[in-house]
Amino acid sequence: MKIGELSKTAGLPVETIRYYEKIGLMPAPERNASGYRQYRSDHRDRLLFIKRCRNLDMTQDEIRELIQLTNEPEADCGEVDALLARHLNHVREHLAELTRLEKTLERLQKACSRGRTVSECGILDGLNSEIGQLEDNHPANHVPGTHGK
Repeated sequence: MKIGELSKTAGLPVETIRYYEKIGLMPAPERNASGYRQYRSDHRDRLLFIKRCRNLDMTQDEIRELIQLTNEPEADCGEVDALLARHLNHVREHLAELTRLEKTLERLQKACSRGRTVSECGILDGLNSEIGQLEDNHPANHVPGTHGK
C-alpha cells in the first residue's frame, strides 16, 4: 500500500509516518520501480502500535525500547513491566503537578473581584507577584515537569 492509504488506515498524517521513519521507529519501506514507498501490513501494525503508545503518552525512547523488546519474543517480560512502572510513575508525577497547577489557578481566580479595572486586577497582580516563585520551581514549562522529562 502507498503512504496515503497507510495514513488513512492508521488515522495519522503522512508527515507523522515519514517522521517516524526518519527517527527509526518505523522500518523503511521498500520502493517500487517508480520510487514510491510500498508499505506492508507489518508497517501498519507497527504504526498502530506506536499510535497506541503515544495515546498512553509514552515517549519516543520508551516506544523504541518496547519495539526492541518485541524483537526478543522469548525474553522475560520483566523489562516491559519495569518500563511500564516507570511510565506510570511519570504519569502520577504529572497528575500531582497538574493538581498543583489547578490549585494555583484557583487561588489566582479567587483574587479577582468584580467592578475593578485591569490595573487593579487581582489575577494579574497575583501573576506578577508569584512569577519569581513559579520560575524558580518550574522553569520554562507551562505545566511543570511535562516537557523536561
